[in-house]
Amino acid sequence: MDQVKIGKFIAELRKREGFTQEALGEKIGVTNKTISRWENGNYMPDIDMFQILGEVFHVSINELLTGQFLSDEDFKKESDKNIVDISKESVFSYKEKILFWKRKWLKEHIALIVLLSVLYITVCIYSYIIKLDIMILILPIAGLAVYIWLRNKMAAYAEYKTYINK
Repeated sequence: MDQVKIGKFIAELRKREGFTQEALGEKIGVTNKTISRWENGNYMPDIDMFQILGEVFHVSINELLTGQFLSDEDFKKESDKNIVDISKESVFSYKEKILFWKRKWLKEHIALIVLLSVLYITVCIYSYIIKLDIMILILPIAGLAVYIWLRNKMAAYAEYKTYINK
């Protein structure tokens, strides 16, 4: 994908619709500097933003990604090419993303176990000093409940980041 070509096409579409950079930015929820960066080819819009731009300019995402208007016969060919280009340029593959969030979850999980262990040992020592033996019995149950609750929260977080928030 040619960032400069895409940027020039966005500028052409913006002018054709009669928008200033500031007016377009307000319409789609970005700053005029962001629009300028896109049009200069310094940055690419997010894929979500391509969808919004397509709706505003009445063009397809495929046309935006190729930086030109497409005839019906060129549309399919360019569509396949754009899919390949996007997959090559994405920062992380889907498998890498899954691995990243699983590792992040594992690090947080280990940190939680260490924190709960230190807390348990501290309370046990304090309970022994002040002669509250019942605390030594209650604490493991409370710690286990907190651990399960936080573990489920972390698992839901990792799942959300991996599968839903792509």
